[in-house]
Amino acid sequence: MRSIEWRDGDIVVIDQTVLPGRLEYRSLVNTEAVAEAIRTLRVRGAPALGIAGAMGVAQAAVHPPSSNAKTVLERAEQAGRLLAAARPTAVNLAWGIRRVLAKGRAIPLTAGAIRIAQGMVDEALAIQAEDEEACSAMAKLALEFFEPKAVVLTHCNTGFLCTGGIGTALGAIRHAHEAGLGIVVVATETRPLLQGARLTAWELAQLGIPHALVVDGAAPGLIARGEVSLVVVGADRIAANGDVANKVGTYSLALAASASGVPFVVVAPTSTVDPAVADGGKIPVEERAASEVTSILGTHSIAPAGTQAINPAFDVTPASLITAIVTERGVARAPFGPALRAMLGGPAVRAASRGARGKPKVKPRAKVAEKKPARSAKAAPKKTAAAKRARPKRVQPKRVQPKRAHGAKRTARPARGARRR
Repeated sequence: MRSIEWRDGDIVVIDQTVLPGRLEYRSLVNTEAVAEAIRTLRVRGAPALGIAGAMGVAQAAVHPPSSNAKTVLERAEQAGRLLAAARPTAVNLAWGIRRVLAKGRAIPLTAGAIRIAQGMVDEALAIQAEDEEACSAMAKLALEFFEPKAVVLTHCNTGFLCTGGIGTALGAIRHAHEAGLGIVVVATETRPLLQGARLTAWELAQLGIPHALVVDGAAPGLIARGEVSLVVVGADRIAANGDVANKVGTYSLALAASASGVPFVVVAPTSTVDPAVADGGKIPVEERAASEVTSILGTHSIAPAGTQAINPAFDVTPASLITAIVTERGVARAPFGPALRAMLGGPAVRAASRGARGKPKVKPRAKVAEKKPARSAKAAPKKTAAAKRARPKRVQPKRVQPKRAHGAKRTARPARGARRR
């Protein structure tokens, strides 16, 4: 089952607005229909938006058929502008659009309209296939953060419904479950549109993963009481410094996790990283309709008529609260900037991200990670003992000023007190 598919020029999606009541497929036959599906959250989730944007541009190139190569490109570019404006925060949407347009422009006009249009379709399908592979890779890399019998808290919906594969954070949860770790999931309801209650709970039930729902406002208290072992979430945009924009409510979970010494892990593909945005303060945050807050799913009003509402769709979690960012190219820890740049640069990314933190801190079951030698041999001995508890956030300050740096001893030793920032 896929949440989005290309079928002979039509884009077929699972309508996520009617789940879990019924499973309904909707055929999107033109750019306006794709844009409407994105705006109304029939299609949602950063990777799925990237795929939808890519397919929407390709669809405009092939329908209606044209023998004029310039016309094909112009139609595709017009579709790209319309689709990119549908939702501003998720960077994958604009990324998928740009990539397909770049493919079309790279083909000479002399190759003909059909060749250009087909090249754009092929690129959109390649984006979907790559995301499917990325989901599997991220799930395997994130396994080191899951302990046996762990209680894992997640926010919003990050499963197959919002990607081209098994999911980001929920894909990692699925992999841990299938690895026999016996985990239990706590899913936030995710106000105001209840993606956790409607979508995540539905996916978890389909997969047979033990789970429970929690009111958004109660989740930080669960973390503070020690009832959660790990918080794992997705992302809609990651700034160059590692700040993460995600579904509103993520920031409070990160604060609670940091204060309680619970790992807070972000799972997202490199297509979600936006190197053009220096930090989270520069990420545009979508403000949605007040009716989403003053009513239940737009049907039952829960506030007096005329009540104003503040409804940001996302909030930004500072990199300082994040334990690790897991992408398909490796696991990045602070300082996130260099690690993320290395990931975007190519295949040598795992070494780069691990080099920034010395020896990887993994559980005994993470055999692949244990066998890999650490790039930073000097830093590794200092971190071996602390790694036993596998709380990566707590040991980050130890690598800020390694012992070999002149005058750094005084800075490195107080790291113990800085662990609970």
